[in-house]
Amino acid sequence: MILIADTQGERLDAFLARQGENLSRSAAQKLIEEGRVTRNGAPAKKNDRLTPGDRVEYTLPEVHPVDIAPTEMALDIVYEDEDLLVINKPKGLVVHPAAGHADDTLVNGLLYALGDSLSGINGELRPGIVHRIDKDTSGLLAVAKNDFAHAMLASQLKDHTMARTYEAVVCGVLKEDHGTVDAPIGRHPTDRKKMCVTQRNSKPAVTHWEVIRRYRGYTHIRCRLETGRTHQIRVHMAYIGHPILGDTVYGHKKPELGQSSQCLHAGALCFRHPRDGRPVMVFAQLPDYFRQVLEKLEKMG
Repeated sequence: MILIADTQGERLDAFLARQGENLSRSAAQKLIEEGRVTRNGAPAKKNDRLTPGDRVEYTLPEVHPVDIAPTEMALDIVYEDEDLLVINKPKGLVVHPAAGHADDTLVNGLLYALGDSLSGINGELRPGIVHRIDKDTSGLLAVAKNDFAHAMLASQLKDHTMARTYEAVVCGVLKEDHGTVDAPIGRHPTDRKKMCVTQRNSKPAVTHWEVIRRYRGYTHIRCRLETGRTHQIRVHMAYIGHPILGDTVYGHKKPELGQSSQCLHAGALCFRHPRDGRPVMVFAQLPDYFRQVLEKLEKMG
């Protein structure tokens, strides 16, 4: 694709985002970093300042077809437009194919429902998936229908402007009404399937929590993610001594109150629409399993 600069002093990445077809600024920066953009025939830098008449040429990476079988399944779509949709994922559904889960994932269902109308920016195994939630976590998940929407939503995740709010039941009674866990998360040194709070090979992780209600031996809380590390809420709550009810990986090893998987629900998702910037707020009611836990806690006093 060839573009001709029409302004004086505009940054190259901003120009590409303005003039390029379905390109966000972060996507433009990535193309530049990968050497896919030239300015007047020479390799470009994202902070290059343009002069009217500059010839800017860029190439998009080849999109590889996915080798995933479409699977018919019921999808709880709570929001949809021409650029994206938001799914209310049930507990127990794997988001994307992995070892042991090749044909029964959310991606399989999306491919059946939408066909080619999914972004390909995330590679072969996760078409359309902007972010993910664990198999046994229920709740809201954003799915992009095109690369432009995908890049714009991903940039909101990166700069922490996409608000993701969860509800959980944790073991023990939290004394404070609210708090923040600011502790880096990385791969567990001996169990590669687990994450942990560590200073080694880790990334910053911040979780804000507040108490909704206290029960005998348990607390119903709301968590807001500032970052999005793997298993973040589960790791952080276990780190402060209040693991999520039913989380036998990071918490108590025996099921409690009939829960053998984490009582964690992604109940709210708020972001700016990638096309026009308007605020989009999507909510999902607590699922049956979560309400049943709260009913049991009510009876316990």
